Amino acid sequence: MLKFTLPINRLPLILAGLVTVACTLPCTAQAPLIPREVFFGNPAKSRVRLSPNGNTISYLAPRNGVMNVWLRSAGGSDDRPITESAKRPIRTYLWAANGKQILYLQDNNGDENHHVFAVNIDSGETKDLTPYEGVKAWIVATDPGQDDEILVALNKRTLQLHDVWKLNTRTGEADMVFENDGGYSNFIADANLDVRIVTRYRRDGGVEAFIRDETTSPWYELARWAPQDAATSQPLAFDRAGNTVYIMDSRNTDTGQLFAYAVSPKGEVSYEKLAGDRRADVGNVVFDPMTGTPQAVSFEYDRTQWTILDKGIADDWKYLESVTDGDVLIAAQNRDDSKWIVVDVRDDGPVEYYLFDRQATEARFLFSNRPELEDLALAPMEPVVITSRDGLRLVSYLTRPTTSESNARAPMVLLVHGGPWGRDSWGYNPLHQWLANRGYAVLSVNFRGSTGFGKAFVNAGDREWARAMHNDLIDAVNWAIENGVADADRVAIMGGSYGGYAALVGLTFTPEFFAAGVDIVGPSHIRTLLASIPPHWEPVKAMFEARVGRLDEEAYLDSISPLSRVDAIQRPLLIGQGANDPRVKESESRQIVDAMQQKNLPVTYVQFPDEGHGFARPENNMAFFAITEVFLAEHLGGRMQPIGSDVRQSSAIVEAGGDLIPGLADAAE
Repeated sequence: MLKFTLPINRLPLILAGLVTVACTLPCTAQAPLIPREVFFGNPAKSRVRLSPNGNTISYLAPRNGVMNVWLRSAGGSDDRPITESAKRPIRTYLWAANGKQILYLQDNNGDENHHVFAVNIDSGETKDLTPYEGVKAWIVATDPGQDDEILVALNKRTLQLHDVWKLNTRTGEADMVFENDGGYSNFIADANLDVRIVTRYRRDGGVEAFIRDETTSPWYELARWAPQDAATSQPLAFDRAGNTVYIMDSRNTDTGQLFAYAVSPKGEVSYEKLAGDRRADVGNVVFDPMTGTPQAVSFEYDRTQWTILDKGIADDWKYLESVTDGDVLIAAQNRDDSKWIVVDVRDDGPVEYYLFDRQATEARFLFSNRPELEDLALAPMEPVVITSRDGLRLVSYLTRPTTSESNARAPMVLLVHGGPWGRDSWGYNPLHQWLANRGYAVLSVNFRGSTGFGKAFVNAGDREWARAMHNDLIDAVNWAIENGVADADRVAIMGGSYGGYAALVGLTFTPEFFAAGVDIVGPSHIRTLLASIPPHWEPVKAMFEARVGRLDEEAYLDSISPLSRVDAIQRPLLIGQGANDPRVKESESRQIVDAMQQKNLPVTYVQFPDEGHGFARPENNMAFFAITEVFLAEHLGGRMQPIGSDVRQSSAIVEAGGDLIPGLADAAE
């Protein structure tokens, strides 16, 4: 139920946000239905950053319904927008070192050919620093000592490889400073913005890193990682003196641990271990902006834990832990490290932001990202560790429904993360909260192949797509059934990217296990997926071949591809796809939809012509999840908010199966 702890004059505002409950099967509604917009509409504010001098706060917030960059004085209320993206939200930005410009990335309708833009915070003048058609740019490095210059990677010379260019953010002048003639996939620069470390995959899936003492010096080997260490080892950053490299390394242990590598002009390398955890890899590292040395490092097993390396911030951290309720993150620091943007992450409430003055030892609350969540009854997320059939420990997260008794079995949604080289984490999750509010238990599983849990765990997923990786998901659902969480007859599988593939695997490899599936931008055949990867992924192709399979292994790729098992499908399927997706092409969804239609199997296909790999625009998110909500209610029996106008207000095109979801055909007109 809602926690009505507000002044009585605010109560009508809360009640006005509630909507009518609909159930396709009998259900007990103990909590009001929270509107979809609360979960999937624009946040009020997010991605908070700090200017180099610490006098100005930046954040993302809606401007005419689209997320843009806003500024306010630290301690003030003079909020103003400085970017004016009119359709596609800005999602990635940072301050230029000069403190007079904001840099942001923007692509075209999800094609991921990002351009780097610079906007003057005084005049509002915006300049496209990489105005090249069909070219993908990303920012390699900035540095506090290089006011008007940044390093940018561009694949304008050849689409397969990125070279590194030095850009002047005021004039737009650009010079190539590193020509990538060695198939390198990553670059690390020092404080002078000199590229001094490069890494690349070897043919066997291992990784090698090379270093040079200065731009005119020869390259020599910094480290060489075998395939089993490639996912848990990498160079991270130089200190500001340029003599020490900080590296995550797992060569002598199972987990990626933090080391300081001291390099000398003679090509000699010595190293010192700074921090490690036996259960989890290095997570986030907080670096001192003045010295470039690490101050703290996080390790996340089921929850985030920090190891403090710099005694000078130990008292600061104790104070912050006393102020916040959840997991603490440092989102930004100003140049002299006197001010921090601190993030308080909770599972049952919005993300909260604080401005922390280290000299005064005072954290001042700024705002939460979604204030409309603050007084709603949300569900806690419970970390659970599930043992797989072959003994692996699967860190998972369970959210129980807010609409049933705690000891009652509920319909459940197995929510599968993408990657698969990523992970699920504890904290506020809009999908978990939305589904729990609709009456579902929600389970997210870090199956083998997920990252963050050491090399043995991630490597256990190699060449196990649709095999042991899927078994882990089945084992987790069985755990939920055996422990009285889930109703065995009412479990759906849902996910995006690899999670979408997992949903397709669930309906084709275990056709009677799930009641329904929801696939968002998931590949349907691994051979066609690998044959259509973007050209600029060429440097990481060896990783795919080692961990997934090679294109010349046609029989093997067929054996792990849902498209080859369409005949087995017995349960309804909903698919969402961005038309401009460069990673999982639209044809991946189209081919399985066509195959299912030819066999008169139930499939609903929703395409978004202005999206790519996932849905960036909130209108499109709300439309697809409105459809999903009705779909799940129809097949699992949870609660639902009617589709209403959500589909009409989006770009959604219902390509197939609109008549299979009640009300969708009318809602899409």
